[in-house]
Amino acid sequence: MAVVPVMADSTCAIAASYEAKKFGVKTGTIIAEAKQKCPELVLVQARHSLYVEYHHRIVEAVEQTIHVKSVNSIDEMVCELTGSDRQRDKAIEIAYAVKASIKANVGDTLTCSVGIGPNDYLAKTASDMQKPDGLVIVEEEQLPDVLYALELRDLCGIGKQMHARLRKHGIFTVEMLCTAPKHQLREVWGGIEGERMWARLRGQDVPMAETQKSTVGHSHVLEPEHRSVQGAKAVVHRLLQKAAMRLRQYELHTAEITVSVRYVDGTKWKQAREITPTQDVLQLTTIMSSMLEVMPEHGTPFKVTIALNKVSPLESTPLPMFENVGPARSALNNSIDAINKKYGKNTLYVGTAWNALSSAPMRIAFNHIPDSEVDDDT
Repeated sequence: MAVVPVMADSTCAIAASYEAKKFGVKTGTIIAEAKQKCPELVLVQARHSLYVEYHHRIVEAVEQTIHVKSVNSIDEMVCELTGSDRQRDKAIEIAYAVKASIKANVGDTLTCSVGIGPNDYLAKTASDMQKPDGLVIVEEEQLPDVLYALELRDLCGIGKQMHARLRKHGIFTVEMLCTAPKHQLREVWGGIEGERMWARLRGQDVPMAETQKSTVGHSHVLEPEHRSVQGAKAVVHRLLQKAAMRLRQYELHTAEITVSVRYVDGTKWKQAREITPTQDVLQLTTIMSSMLEVMPEHGTPFKVTIALNKVSPLESTPLPMFENVGPARSALNNSIDAINKKYGKNTLYVGTAWNALSSAPMRIAFNHIPDSEVDDDT
């Protein structure tokens, strides 16, 4: 089985079952190619609002056994063991209780992998070492040898670019990473984060550095009926209105709009414009409409993206000397948000998105759980 954003061979899998993965179907595989690899593949269109509902039910099920310290993504959470719960036998008992609670309270076909370690980072690493329905314990006295069988890309925080940087510095295996001196990892990471990684791999409890939101945006693969210039423009306006509502929810201003279009033939069009800091949907709509005037009229659009960049908190943004939308427009924005929250999305909307209201529904990012009041499938 593969989950897809739209029912089309030109789209890609956003998730694949373990059975499908055995045929080489994975996240990002184009569906036409996936069907060749796995002729009996069953496609299911994504239902993000349902996933969010189940996410909250799973969190509640875990809470019945152990307190959830933090939620990292739609399918990952961290729980802290304290006192006698840190004893190996007790920790294992809690892990099995978590599994049983999810089955009993959410669904008897749902499984989870549990990792137990001396810090959050190693616990996450352990949870990925045995799937599905795994239970792996990494104890401090086992470090770092227990990690040597892993590949560098198996470790959280080592993506494609970091992997290349490690290789450039002569680090090709997890063993070489674990035995590298602290100053070398600082050089690889280009700062203190390298020393943090050195400490985490040794079981030290080093919190992840807080990240500051730098952009608010959405992207969407166009449904076949919207794969035209006018359809793409309508959908990107729909995305802009969603992004502007999130911007106001986060109490942020944006100082740059970027809109991009990818075409069926692989070519791209992109426009970016710096603006006076704002969160006003009408002002943003006017600006983007002028940007879209120079969008090419030829080609078949496939995917559209809107990004509100250079964001900053309201309290730290200087008041503009010109283009100040004033309290009346702020009240209008607040009224639009309040009415849509109470009566459902698209009760009020800017007309530029009128023929794409059912397009671009809720999407779940890797580290963002949608708020049903702001993002939904209606």
